[in-house]
Amino acid sequence: MEDIAVKSQKSALRRGGFAVAAALSAVALAACSAGQISQTAQKVSAVDGAHGGDRAQGVSVTDVTVLVDTKTGEAAVDFVATNQDPSGKAYTLQDVSVDGNKVNLGDVKPIEEGCALIGDTDENLKENPTDKGADCTHYTATSVKNGNFAYGGNVPVEFKFAELGEPIVVDATVSAPTLPAGQVPRDYTGGQGETAHHH
Repeated sequence: MEDIAVKSQKSALRRGGFAVAAALSAVALAACSAGQISQTAQKVSAVDGAHGGDRAQGVSVTDVTVLVDTKTGEAAVDFVATNQDPSGKAYTLQDVSVDGNKVNLGDVKPIEEGCALIGDTDENLKENPTDKGADCTHYTATSVKNGNFAYGGNVPVEFKFAELGEPIVVDATVSAPTLPAGQVPRDYTGGQGETAHHH
């Protein structure tokens, strides 16, 4: 009976240890994500963005989407550039283009190791709260000439970093701008749709 009780206690402790480790991992991951890209919780993405580059050992771009305003037709690029290079090297985004059309970028700072650069429309950056206190996350407004981008279609987006010999090129989906949480597009008719509010 003693042996059975000891084995039972060991099993319980082992299970408890696994649970604690899993909980700590989840907390660490959540804290990291919240610190870098806190604004994404405030928006509802229309589509999953494209990604490219070295997400494990270098610089990469994720959540790449070409945004076209349904009312004005103005275009922009939504993206997240992150630096996971363990050598400590910083990367500077020099140029972005959509199907050959140069993207206008706002203030762009070098991306240090473990940090991020988030690109979005000027309107989205103004309307959605950004983590101004996080030195490791930077934001830049983007705009680009609308080359008759078709909703739902894909266009090549090229990212040039000063430290890379070759650009990172991804095929990104064309979509309407992301919406504040609680809103979804309704009766979309090629730019004539309205927005429904859910309470």
